[in-house]
Amino acid sequence: MTKFLKILLIMLLSMAVVVLSLFLTYLIITKDAKLDESKLIRPNQSIIICDDEGNEVISASTANKHKSVEIENLSKNTVNAFIASEDRTFFSHNGLNYKRMIKAFYKNVVSRSFKEGASTISQQLIKNTHLSNDKTIKRKLNEIRLTKQLERVYSKEEILEMYLNTIYFGHNCYGLQSAAEFYFDKKAEDLSLTESATLVGLLTSPNNFSPFKNPEKSLNKRNTVLKSMFDCGFISQNEYETAVKMPLNAVQTLNSGKSSSYIHAVFDELETLDLNVYNLTEGCKIKTYLKPDLQNSIEEMQFDTDNAIIVTSLQGGVNAFKSTVGDAKRQPGSTIKPALVYAPAIEEQLISPFTRILDEKVDFGGYSPENYDKKYHGYVTVSDSLKYSYNVPAVKTLNALTIEKAEKYLTRMNISLENDEKNLSLALGGMKYGLSLKEIADRYSVFPNGGTYTPSRYIKAIVAKDGKTLYRAEEIKNGVFSKGTCSLMNEMLISTSKSGTAKKLACFKYDVATKTGTCGNEEGNTDAYAISYTSEHCIGVWLGDKDNKRLKITGGGNCCSYVSSILNKLYSDKMPQNLNVSSGTNTVKIDAEDYYNDNKIRLADSISPKLNILEVKVLCGNEPKEQSTKFSCPTITAPSICVKNGEVNIELCQTKYYAYLIKRHSNKNSDIIYDGKWQNCIKDEPSDGSYVYSVTPYYFDGENKIYGKEISLPPISINKNNSSPQVKIPDIAKDNWYDL
Repeated sequence: MTKFLKILLIMLLSMAVVVLSLFLTYLIITKDAKLDESKLIRPNQSIIICDDEGNEVISASTANKHKSVEIENLSKNTVNAFIASEDRTFFSHNGLNYKRMIKAFYKNVVSRSFKEGASTISQQLIKNTHLSNDKTIKRKLNEIRLTKQLERVYSKEEILEMYLNTIYFGHNCYGLQSAAEFYFDKKAEDLSLTESATLVGLLTSPNNFSPFKNPEKSLNKRNTVLKSMFDCGFISQNEYETAVKMPLNAVQTLNSGKSSSYIHAVFDELETLDLNVYNLTEGCKIKTYLKPDLQNSIEEMQFDTDNAIIVTSLQGGVNAFKSTVGDAKRQPGSTIKPALVYAPAIEEQLISPFTRILDEKVDFGGYSPENYDKKYHGYVTVSDSLKYSYNVPAVKTLNALTIEKAEKYLTRMNISLENDEKNLSLALGGMKYGLSLKEIADRYSVFPNGGTYTPSRYIKAIVAKDGKTLYRAEEIKNGVFSKGTCSLMNEMLISTSKSGTAKKLACFKYDVATKTGTCGNEEGNTDAYAISYTSEHCIGVWLGDKDNKRLKITGGGNCCSYVSSILNKLYSDKMPQNLNVSSGTNTVKIDAEDYYNDNKIRLADSISPKLNILEVKVLCGNEPKEQSTKFSCPTITAPSICVKNGEVNIELCQTKYYAYLIKRHSNKNSDIIYDGKWQNCIKDEPSDGSYVYSVTPYYFDGENKIYGKEISLPPISINKNNSSPQVKIPDIAKDNWYDL
């Protein structure tokens, strides 16, 4: 035997040993993998939904949802949609697609992960009914062995039928029939080409591609499925081109049944958790934060429009939720101003609640915001801008703050902006996709929680039939604003409830902070909001039309009426504690005259009269740095002096608090010619000669006179017989009376 043949033989034997070892390892690892035919047909077991006290609310049973379909009754388009998208070689392979497995293995090795699964329909059926979601080699080997067993026992048609009857489509829909009824209100055998493609598109991520929650994504995914069908030759080019132009026609069926909105929201949240939904039908309990009495009260409210109401606790649980539009995202309007504009600007020490902003017609490169009343109001405080929901000051503030800084705070509250949203119209809620009512309410809970963002949740815990806890909600806390910023925002939003756009809520004897908002024009509004919170709860109310019809609705009117009813229900036998309006703040005294007359903020002089003191609240660290000295060191602009017909005229600058001491100086002596309050003109008739007059302002506090700097006026000469030349006096009449 040649040397080459020996080497070849050794290599072949080595390979055989390796293959045999791998095969034995495979057999050892999968020795307990047994096909359980009973699991292939999902039993009628139920998920029990429990309220906040642990009492059963509804049995979301698969007995109601699970209705089997027979594959021979389905249209070819429905079957082919699943084949084209999920497993093109389903009818030709023996349960495993080795080519895809090798390709997926290579990608996983390169990426050092288990991202690629390469599962056939047969493998998916086994994984969903027999195995967990663990991405381990053992689980994958068990899946392979069970799939081989499945293919030996059942025909392809039987496997496909079992797959279609057990696959999860979201919204607690297990099986094609329950999905067809939920999304399109029809039997599975009546599904059209586009409807079938829409349902197939849900399989990757039901929550992400739901036609109710993300219609644009759902439409794109549907069209991707249609393209796969065309590529496989299942539909013609004409059928494909016609189908992709058709709109989604999913039917929103969220208002049937007690607490249906809340239950649908529970299952929406369930799909975002890292859990295997196929293991949750074994009689498990989903414990929620639902308050049945509160839920019943909001469901009994009468509405003339589409509507949504949410009530959350400040600890992060949703106590009640009702909606005719699901969790749809809408334009938030002015409700975004506190979290996006004013709170960040206060935190950045750009403004304080008493900062005055000029409400005027303004143009930002072609963007000219208007107030809802089509008027401009001159200088208004930040507090009043928020209270009355003026738009121009909000846009001006965002412009000064910069969108980049505002975005930093939104990111901390898990709000991401698209590039085309990053413009000044964002200050008024101009967003591409908008926000859901829950997302808006969650951001408002930052303020009563002292600056901590805690997203609300529906699910408290999930417990298996055997008592094992499968999931428990963990409290998420992200620091966003300081306590001082939140105190100032609380106070301003309380003021909005007392005398602003939400004054319908002024009757309550406890603190209620509110922001209203509307989206629309003079023809009507498409969205109206009222977001209110106390020290215990946050309430969100939205009214509008899902098709964006113009309605005569307002946040301050219609929405606040519903908020009022909910507050009466929440606090019928107790009152919540008042909101924190002081932590992290400092009350300072500023000079009122500087503030109102010159829009300048200075600390008041230590001896300032009370009438010239304005007490304001600021964020700690943002106190005014400059202090007025107008009383401890009275200062004026030099008065003017002139001689008319031998009479000296001294014109004094007008001041509110100063008095004047005026002296006439000659070579021989000095005489006081005036000592008293301001007069426009002081006259003197001295004898002939040369004189110098001096003026000294002073402030009299009732006990002491505090003198300022003596000002010497230009010298003058008096000659009553011969008109003496008059010293030319500088014209300062148009100058400021005193230097600020």
